[in-house]
Amino acid sequence: MALFGQGVLAIWNGIDPEAESDFVAWHVSEHIPERVGLPGFLRGRRYVAVDGRPKYFNFYETERPETLESASYLARLNDPTPWTRRVVAHFHDTSRTVCDVVVSLGRGEGAWMEAIQIRATDGVALQSVCETQILPGLIAVPGVCGAHLLHGRLPAGGTNTAETKLRGGVDASADWILLVETVEESVARDLRAGIVGQAQLIASGAGADIVRGLYRLQFSLSHAEATLQPRR
Repeated sequence: MALFGQGVLAIWNGIDPEAESDFVAWHVSEHIPERVGLPGFLRGRRYVAVDGRPKYFNFYETERPETLESASYLARLNDPTPWTRRVVAHFHDTSRTVCDVVVSLGRGEGAWMEAIQIRATDGVALQSVCETQILPGLIAVPGVCGAHLLHGRLPAGGTNTAETKLRGGVDASADWILLVETVEESVARDLRAGIVGQAQLIASGAGADIVRGLYRLQFSLSHAEATLQPRR
């Protein structure tokens, strides 16, 4: 479906095997609810790789990119819970990018996500082709329910926080991110030979070092759900 806001925090991470079950429980029970309960956060989602790495991809949709520099969010980054401290110490291969939502098309939420990281050789051309050809073409494919182009911002707020230090230093970041949501795994795989194939993206302004992974949705939580009072 179309993304809820104008900002996205896109995160990839691996996790040490001995901490994986703790990570999954923490992410569902504490971390995502904590984040999407903050002002300006609209939804959080976590995916697990069926191919590609790192193993986990998650992202938060926010009202604006500036939400990710807000006082309330930075306060959480600088005061991690004991559970957060325990789990984040086991992260590796972490990439964290604050993004502007450039284009977002679709309706509904797909179970599968092709997540493509692009270093552009010509960002103007890439954006133009995505806006006029690639994303409209994707959303016309049966089984595609969402297509989104994100542009990474230069590191700003949240780059030298207590949580960053727990991960051992500066995170990697992405330049452009293309997300394709589908209802079936086969639909996403078929697209790799066509409209979002390597040759097509390079011809559209992408560099050769395209990084892609196919991910399956594990958990999704909206701000409304996170702040809803339990029924008795």
